[in-house]
Amino acid sequence: MKKIILILILSSSILYSQSSLVFDEGTTIDVGSGADVCADAITVNGTFAGGGSFCGGALPVELVSFTAKVVGESVVLNWQTATEVNNYGFSIERAFVGQISNLSTDWNEIGFVEGHGNSNSLKDYSFIDADNNLVVELRRNYRLKQIDIDGAFEYSEVISIELKIEKEFKLAQNFPNPFNPSTSISYALPINGFVTIKVYNTIGEEVAELINQNIEAGTHVIQFNAFNLPTGAYFYRITTENYSETKKMLLIK
Repeated sequence: MKKIILILILSSSILYSQSSLVFDEGTTIDVGSGADVCADAITVNGTFAGGGSFCGGALPVELVSFTAKVVGESVVLNWQTATEVNNYGFSIERAFVGQISNLSTDWNEIGFVEGHGNSNSLKDYSFIDADNNLVVELRRNYRLKQIDIDGAFEYSEVISIELKIEKEFKLAQNFPNPFNPSTSISYALPINGFVTIKVYNTIGEEVAELINQNIEAGTHVIQFNAFNLPTGAYFYRITTENYSETKKMLLIK
């Protein structure tokens, strides 16, 4: 009986497939420099080495989405990948758009999120830019620097989000109202300053002090827990150097 031995050498040629290539966990594929492995779908659970590359199917790291949204005083970045090959992780970079003397408009790394290495299923990632000392009226740009295990990298598209400084002082109605026993109070400051927020009962007695400190410009939210107070109406007052306002809230137990 004759045996047929097939030896496949990956040099400067291209390997094509009309279906898929799967490299199981524990296997090693060494693709020489200048060579490419191409297929409709490639799954690498083993180790990829050499100077060659994959082509034809999904990219080594296929980014499905990349979004940014403002949550409170932070910017939350979310992204999703469909496939990953030798993905070391993502460096998150930020740049500013605008003429602000004390802020750099160059790209700067602000964080890193570890990748899943090799994957052929959807993976979700997130990062919170909580640098709330930068509450200024200008646009922030973000991009991802996807880094392979071997150090190779590729940039994502740039996404932008605009942060606006508050134009005026504002004290919002607490929510929920009526409440039991906790409620949220939101307030906005157009400038940095010293702020006090106090709670009073119906005869003018102070029953709680929520804020008594310097606060950065922007929109802020604090929690008020009235677990030790009886049912009734209460008033909360914000006071700054240039502004004071009072609102009513109702505690029902």
